Formats: sequence, C-alpha cells, structure tokens
Amino acid sequence: MTLPPPHAWPATYVGRLEAWSQITQLNAELLSRDSATATLQAWCDQHGGGRKILARPMRGQDRPASAADRTALAVSQDEPLVYRRVQLTCGDRILSEADNWYRPALLTPEMNRALEETETPFGLVVRPLNFRRRTLTTSYLFRPLPVNWEEKPAPVGVYRGRLVMPRDVLQHRAVLLNGQGTPFSLVVETYTDAILVRRGL
Repeated sequence: MTLPPPHAWPATYVGRLEAWSQITQLNAELLSRDSATATLQAWCDQHGGGRKILARPMRGQDRPASAADRTALAVSQDEPLVYRRVQLTCGDRILSEADNWYRPALLTPEMNRALEETETPFGLVVRPLNFRRRTLTTSYLFRPLPVNWEEKPAPVGVYRGRLVMPRDVLQHRAVLLNGQGTPFSLVVETYTDAILVRRGL
C-alpha cells in the first residue's frame, strides 16, 4: 500500500502561507530534537499509517570529506571517515536525502555493520551513544512568500494558479557528538517538498 500522492498547492496567499508555515515548523522541530530521524518518524507516524522510516542507500556516489568537513568533525586529514548517502523514506515518499561522514572508530562493530548492510537510519543505529546534535547551518531553499511578507498587505489578484515548488525546500548541516562531547558524524540533510501536507486549502 502506497501513500497518496501530495496534493497540488494553490498559489493563493493562503496556500503560500500554509506552505511556509509547514517549512518553518519542520525547521523548528529539527532544531528542537537531537535526532532528525525522530522528527521524520513523528511525521511518518502521523501521515504514513504506521510505517517506519527507512534509509535507502544511494550507492556509487562517494564524496571525500572536504577540509571544512574535517574541521567541523575536529579530525586530521589522515583519520579514516566513512561516507554514507541515503534517502529517508516513509512508504514511497522521499522525505529527505542525507550526506553523512562519520568516524567508524567511534562506533561499535555492530553499528558499523548495520550502517553498511541495512536500511536502518543513522540516528537509530547510533542511539546508544546518547548523542546530541549541534546544528551548524540552516538554509531555506524555498520561500513561497517574499521576505518581510508579514509587514506587507497581500497583493490583490496576483496569487493565482498552482504553486510551483522546487523539490528541495530546507537544508540542515549539523555535527553529532557522543556522550563524551566528541564529534563523530557530520550530516547534510536536504528535505523535500514531499514532507509538506496540503490541508484542504
């Protein structure tokens, strides 16, 4: 059984406001939790009929960590890192894509094996580390309303037709730290428009 497809969004002022509200709410929820997986699972619990979030590997897309990535992780150029790129899905909906560079030496053999061989999300695999999340950057990739929209009157007769959204609407770059405060993972998470739910506009 698949999830129903996302509904078309009207380009009305109210439609744009609802889309923007959901994007900013998603951002707030991500910032309030240490696990992005938990945020996506909460969405899937509400809209996915009891499904579990899966991390589907996107193989053949290896990306070496940049100097900035290694600085964020506080590691030398010589320390081995593993790169994992996945699509986080609820049923047939791709809610986000995540790039992850992690330090395998700070994970248990069981954790490393699970990340290599299963579709278990990273946050679930490393949960025993009692990690916390430090968000480095937040980027809105789609703004359905202009900057300072709340200070301006709604234009008359301008917002018509269907709201055309890009596939990617929000991006987070964050470091995960274990219980001892040591960085062990750098993630770049890109959230898609599939996570937005039209509510009868």
